Order: sequence, then C-alpha cells, then structure tokens
Amino acid sequence: MPRPPNTEFQEWWNKQQKEIHNNLNHNHNHNTPSSAATTTTSSTSNVENPNFVSVEIATSESVSSPVNHKDRRNRTRSIRQLSFFCLLKVQQFLHSISSIFSSFLSLLRTANRRIANSPPLPRRYAADSRFYRLIKVLLGVVLILLCFELIAYFKGWHFSPPSLHKAEVLGFVELVYASWLRIRAEYLAPPLQSLSNICIVLFLVQSVDRAVLMLGCFWIKLRGIKPVAEMEYSSKSEDHNVEDFPMVLVQIPMCNEREVYQNSIGAACVQDWPRERMLVQVLDDSDDPDVQQLIKAEVQKWQQRGVRILYRHRLIRTGYKAGNLKSAMNCNYVKDYEFVAIFDADFQPTPDFLKKTVPYFKGNDDLALVQTRWEFVNKDENLLTRLQYINLAFHFEVEQQVNGVFINFFGFNGTAGVWRIKALEDCGGWSERTTVEDMDVAVRAHLCGWKFIFLNDVKCLCELPESYEAYKKQQYRWHSGPMQLFRMCFMEIIRSKVSWTKKFNLIFLFFLLRKLILPFYSFTLFCIILPLTMFLPEAHLPAWVVCYVPGFMSLLNILPAPQSFPFIVPYLLFENTMSVTKFNAMITGLFRFKGSYEWVVTKKSGRSSEADLLGLSEKESEISANTSTLQRSASDSGLEELNKLNMSKKSGKIKINRLYRKELALAFILLTASVRSLLSAQGIHFYFLLFQGITFLIVGLDLIGEQVS
Repeated sequence: MPRPPNTEFQEWWNKQQKEIHNNLNHNHNHNTPSSAATTTTSSTSNVENPNFVSVEIATSESVSSPVNHKDRRNRTRSIRQLSFFCLLKVQQFLHSISSIFSSFLSLLRTANRRIANSPPLPRRYAADSRFYRLIKVLLGVVLILLCFELIAYFKGWHFSPPSLHKAEVLGFVELVYASWLRIRAEYLAPPLQSLSNICIVLFLVQSVDRAVLMLGCFWIKLRGIKPVAEMEYSSKSEDHNVEDFPMVLVQIPMCNEREVYQNSIGAACVQDWPRERMLVQVLDDSDDPDVQQLIKAEVQKWQQRGVRILYRHRLIRTGYKAGNLKSAMNCNYVKDYEFVAIFDADFQPTPDFLKKTVPYFKGNDDLALVQTRWEFVNKDENLLTRLQYINLAFHFEVEQQVNGVFINFFGFNGTAGVWRIKALEDCGGWSERTTVEDMDVAVRAHLCGWKFIFLNDVKCLCELPESYEAYKKQQYRWHSGPMQLFRMCFMEIIRSKVSWTKKFNLIFLFFLLRKLILPFYSFTLFCIILPLTMFLPEAHLPAWVVCYVPGFMSLLNILPAPQSFPFIVPYLLFENTMSVTKFNAMITGLFRFKGSYEWVVTKKSGRSSEADLLGLSEKESEISANTSTLQRSASDSGLEELNKLNMSKKSGKIKINRLYRKELALAFILLTASVRSLLSAQGIHFYFLLFQGITFLIVGLDLIGEQVS
C-alpha cells in the first residue's frame, strides 16, 4: 500500500512565501505609492495539489525600477570601504618595497664601508696563502669559461655546437669552441665525474652514520635509557657525614679572560660541597698584568670568605691549556684528591653540579670521566649563535649520548666534566703534543680500558662565540687538532690491547668519517665539483645529491633543537660555507702545515642568565653571612678592583668587522656558476648555487655575527 504524502512541510513553505509576499508589497507601497503597475506578484499553486509551487518571475519593468535612497547609501558606503581597503593594501605594498630597498642600500653601504676600512690580515691569514691562491686560480678559470659560454650562447652554439669534422668551414672562434668541447668531453669530464662519484659515496656513508646515530637516540628516548648512580646526595649537606664526600679538586684554566673570570670563579666557589673536601685552583695564563691583578683580587675575596681557593700563574707559558693543566696536576697536594672537575673560564656550573656528577663514580671503579651537557646563555643573540646551537644540540643530544650509552666512549669536551685522577695518571696525564688535549687524553684513557658516562640531563651554562671571527678561529682549532692527533696515535691504536671493534670505531668512525671525510666531501662536492659541472656538463651531479639528501640530513640534524626549524635552510647553507674553514684546517693539521699548532683563545662577552645570577647572589649572601667580619675588608678591595676593571675594559682592544677573502672568492665562483646554470635552464642547481653564493657573500662581508658600528 503506497505511503500517503506528507503535506506538513509544504503547508509551512506556502505560509512563509505568503508572508514574504505581503512584506514586499507593503514596503513597495510605502516607498513608491504612485507606481502600482510595477508590483511583483507571487502565487502558490492550487491547494488541491500541494506538491507543487508556482512562482511568477519578475518582469523587466520591475527590474528596472529605481533604487531607493537607503540602498544607494549602502552601495556608496561599500564602494568607499573597498577603495579604502585597496589604498591600504597599496600603501602596505609600497612600504614593504621601500623597506626592502632601504635595507638593500644599507647593506651596500655597510659592505662598501667594510671593504674600504678593512684592516690588513695577520700573516697567518694573509691573502698569499696557498689555499687562497688556489681559490683565486679557480675563480679566474670560471670567469674565463663564463665569458666563453656567453659568446657561444649568443651565437647559438649551445643548440647546434660546431664540430671538428667540418674544421675547414669553421671560423677561428668556432674552431676553438669545438676543440674545447672535445677536450672537456674526453679529458676533463671523466676525472671530474669519478671524483664526484667518490664524494657521493662518502656523502652517503656519512649520511648513513648520522641516520644510525639518530635511530640510537630515538631508542634511548623510547626505552628511557640513562646512567643510574648507586647513591644520591640530598639537597642538605648536613644530612651526610663529611666522609661521604670525596676530595674534589676544581680547576679553572684561563688566559686573559677579563670578561668572564668573575662568573666562573664565583660559580665554582659556591658549590654545595663541604669546604674542607674541595679545593679550587684558578690557573691563570694571562699575559696582561691588569687582568692578572683583577683575578688575584677576586681569588683573595673568596679566600677571605672562607673558601679554599688558590691562584696559580706560570712564568713559562708553554703548551697552552694542556701545559697549564699539566703544571697544576704536578702540585704535591693533588695526591690527596680523588677527582678533578674542570671548567673553562666562561662556564658557570650550578651549585649542585658536584652532587649530580660525583655519585656516578661510586661502585664504578673502571669509570674515568663523567661529562655533562653544555647549555648556552646567548643562543638567541644573533643568527650565528642560533646556527651554532643547532650543531651543538645534535652533538650532545645524539653523538655524545649515543656513544656514551652503547660504547662508553666519546671525546671529552674539555670542560664541564669530572675526571678520576687515577685514570688521568694511568693514561699519561695531559699532553702538549696537539691543540686538542681533551680529545687526546680521552683517546688514551679509552685505549687503557677506562669507561666514560655522559649525563644529558645535567647542564652547565656557557657562552657561544657571537662574532664570526671568534667562531672561525674556534672551528679551525677544533678541526686541525684531531688530524694532528690522528697522525700521532694511529699506531698506538693499532698496537693497543682493546678489541678490534673499538679500534674500528676509533679509526674509521671517530677520526676518518667524522673528522676527515665530513669536511672533505662537504667542501669538495658543493664548493668545487658542483660549480665545475656547470662548465663541464658531461660530468653530471644528480639533483638528489644537491637538494634532497642534504635537506633530509639537515632535518635530522635539527631534530634535537625543534625550536630552530625556521632556520633549517640558513643552517644548510651556512654549514656548506663553514666547510671552507674546516677543510683548510683539516688539511693543515693532517700534513702539519704552518699554523696547525696554533691556539687562539675564543673571545667571550661575559653573559650570564638571570637564574644563574640570582642563584649565585643568594649563595654569596649565605657565605657572606657566615663571614661577616671578613666581608667588609673584601668589599672594600672589591670596589677598588672593580674600578680597575672598568678602566681596563675601556683600554681593551677595539672590535672590528673584517673581510674574509676566501669566502668572498668562493662567493663569486658560485655566483658565476649560477649564471652558467641559468643558461642551461637547470632549476635546482641554479637556485642552490645562487643562494649558496649569496651566503658566502654575507659571511665574507662578516654580516652574519656580531656587528660593530
């Protein structure tokens, strides 16, 4: 039986249509009473058939009826609003263009001023160095080739190249170009392609190593793996017997550290550790008499407050930091101490640093080193510090943590760590043979069978270099020293009694892959081979090598610092730019060229975090309350020495921004290659060369780090 139709909705619809019709008629009669012929009617269908509705369409007369005044005012208002909106957008666009143009002009003025006022470089960085001369030769070659290719392009030889088979009908220029095509195809492109393939293989091997390290880090996070101490110290030292605290020696090596000496000494002196169980050694290698006096006064101030602290200054300053530490360890009283904590002058350990690190030695008689993570007070200071933070976050979060968990070995970072003195003596102590004494002593201790622990959750505040000059010198030492060490300890590793897996890890992974291969392929592949393939197109570099794999590896590197994702592209370009310095340092250290054994102290600015200053001031107040009688004499001498500090700061060296000629020469090489790539319509290669060249230009003009007006 068919279902009866439901007419409720149709009746409601008809009622609504009638109400609308009545309202329209009422409004129309009220506004235009004289035009009755232009009314609009709508009628519903017969009630007998409720399933259909008929609507009359308005006639042309009704459409052409005059618009009322209210609608006209609304339309005028809408037009005015639209015009105002368009004018606002145009103004914003012009303001943006003006800002970009003014920024570009300011950049040009800065570059011009920097070029005009650039001071002469020291002898070791002179423009006539062998490495710089090679780069200049390469720049001259690519400029000549670009001129040659431009002539060929405008003559149409790119589309129909001349052939030597028709030499009798060719002009002189055509004959030269045809000969060049044959030479580059038969003699130049094959070796370049072979070198390119070798670098690609090294690139992939190093990428696999990074991926494996990341997988290890993910596994540690997933399983919650971390070192566990057999005991813990409570926050109140009086809850333990004094004998529960081992004897700890705290060493602070420094050299002309006028900006940071107070922070490091103060942080070491307020350690929550029994005074009779701790001794602080301030190892001052400063050659500035004013700085020496300031550090002495700071030491005397803490001595008057009851802290066991000594000031040491060497008359014969040999061996740089290694010589300084070695000299301090030769003191007779060192035999009374079991552990030594080392802090560079810009490091500020928290008061509970020793309580968080020393307990891991209890019950682990084969443990030599407890290394902690660095935390940076100025990581957001400028673009340079942000990019450094990405690298160091990966180093500590991934490299140090994974190696510490799975193989109990990693390179000592030179500071923010606690050593067992017996382990130092067992491996021969500090050595002056390289500029990376921290890595040297770590390798020798590992060969002697000692183990290391890395604490990722214990952090020590420090500073990042804020100027490109300071960062470049630091990276030069960090990449030259490992190659010196590799030459010296290669046979020691081979003859050692450790397992072959540890020997393989030391030689292939620790030294070759991460210290030699990485800077080699990074510079050779992206700064030499890629530009040359634009002029030797027979040697091809795939797009996935230029773009996709580097992008993926940059993504992996930035994962430990997720807040730095907006800087992933600048990070990729800047790492390729730094490959010049790292490659030069690696070659210099490997072949012992002049300047390989050179130590330059990284300049600091003396920054401290607010929390660190607050904690330090509270601890100082606590100590001062216990020694109120001595505090008055200390404060008087402190004010006097503070005035000396201010005067010495005014007479310090003037900071300037420099020009870096190797980076500028490579910038022009890459930009020249990008023009050649544009002629061949190679999209990815063109954009990479363009932006990489611009990055080299910015770095060469010293526009990336601290800017000095």
